[in-house]
Amino acid sequence: MDFGIDAAMRERLEEARHIGRTEVRQVGLEADRLGRPIPVDHPYFKDCVARGEGRTRWSGPKGRKPEDRKGGPPMNAVIILLLTEEYSYWDRGVMVANPGPNLPEGNVLAMGTEEQKERFLGPFLEPDRPRWACFGMTEPGAGSDAAAIKTTARKDGKHWILNGAKCFIGNASRSDWLLVQATLDPSKGREAQRAFFVERGTPGLGGFKIEKKMGLKAYESTSFTLQDCRVRADNLLGGEARYEHKAGFKTAMRTFNAGRPIIAANSVGIGRAALDEALAFAREHDLLDRARVRDRIEAMARKLRMARLLCLRAGWLADQQRPNIVEASMSKAVAATVAQDVTALGMELLGTVGARGDHLIEKLYRDAKAMDIVEGTGQIQRVIMARQLVQLPR
Repeated sequence: MDFGIDAAMRERLEEARHIGRTEVRQVGLEADRLGRPIPVDHPYFKDCVARGEGRTRWSGPKGRKPEDRKGGPPMNAVIILLLTEEYSYWDRGVMVANPGPNLPEGNVLAMGTEEQKERFLGPFLEPDRPRWACFGMTEPGAGSDAAAIKTTARKDGKHWILNGAKCFIGNASRSDWLLVQATLDPSKGREAQRAFFVERGTPGLGGFKIEKKMGLKAYESTSFTLQDCRVRADNLLGGEARYEHKAGFKTAMRTFNAGRPIIAANSVGIGRAALDEALAFAREHDLLDRARVRDRIEAMARKLRMARLLCLRAGWLADQQRPNIVEASMSKAVAATVAQDVTALGMELLGTVGARGDHLIEKLYRDAKAMDIVEGTGQIQRVIMARQLVQLPR
C-alpha cells in the first residue's frame, strides 16, 4: 500500500491546516458556546465559497474538463480522508456544516441521470452563494436498521406522493434539495426502496426542527416531515428504468460504505486534537515526569496510529476499485471507539479542570460520542464485518 501524496496535495493539506487554525476552530468554539448551528449568513460560509469550497465533484456537461473547475480536478479517496482528518482536527462540526452537495453526491454521481446531475449538481459547479444538499434516510423508527424505513412513495400520474418523517438529518432545513429515501411498499423491505429528490419549498415538506445535541453543535441535525409531498416523476433518482432488484437500497448503502472511512477520519482528527491538547496541558503543569501520565499519552498515540492506518487502507482499496466493505466498517468501528477512549483519557488527565466545561478537551469529549452513532453504530459495523467474514448472505 502506498499512502504517499504529491506536492500539490501536500500544499492543499497545508492550506487546510492554515484555514483550520485561523478560522475553523474559532467558528466551532463560537457555535459550541452559543449552543446553535452556524447561521446560513455567517461570513465564514461566504469565505468558503470565495475559496472555491462547496463545489461538486461532477465535471459538468460534456465538453467541460475537470481541470477547468475552480479548485482543481477531483481528488482520490486517500487525500479526501487526509483532508477530512485535518479539518476534523480543528472542528468536525464545522466540517459537516460546510456548504456543498455533501452526503448524497456520490449516489447522484453513480446513479443519477445526466439531466438530474445537471439540475441538482449543476448549481454546485460554480455556486453563487453557499449551497447545501442532504441525504434523508434516518427515521424515528429506523436508524441502524435502514431497511425498516416507513416513509412511503406512491405514484400518481406524472408525480410521486411522499409521506413520512425523518430525523437527525444534517443541514436539512438549509438544503437546496434533499435526497429522501422512501419505500413503495414497507412490507417488501429493501426491494421496494427508492430515493427521490425533494426541492426546498415543495408543498408538504416542512416541520423542520433543529435538535439539541451534546456536541457537534456547529451543524444542524434536523427532523422534518413529508405530508402528501408531490414531486415530479423524473425526481426519482436514476429514473424507473435504472431500478433492478434492491437497487434503491444498494444505492443508499453505497453512501454509507463510502462514508464510513470518512467518519473514521473524523474520529482520528478529533483524537489527534485531544492528544495535542493533553500533551500541552501536561507540559504546562509539569506532569510529564509521572509514569502514569506518560502511559496514558502513549496509549492515546498508539491507538490513534492504529485507527489512522485502518482508515487509510479503506481509502486505498477504494482508489484501487477493490472491495472494501469489511475495511470500511472496521475503520469506522475502531476509530470511533479510539476517539472516545482518547478524549476520555484526556479528560482523566485534566482532572477537575475538565469539569469546568471551558477546556477544548471537554468539547472534544462531547463531540467524539457521535462518531460511534452516525453512519451505523459500532454494533452494526461488527454485524456487517461478521456477516462478510463468514460469507453469510446479505
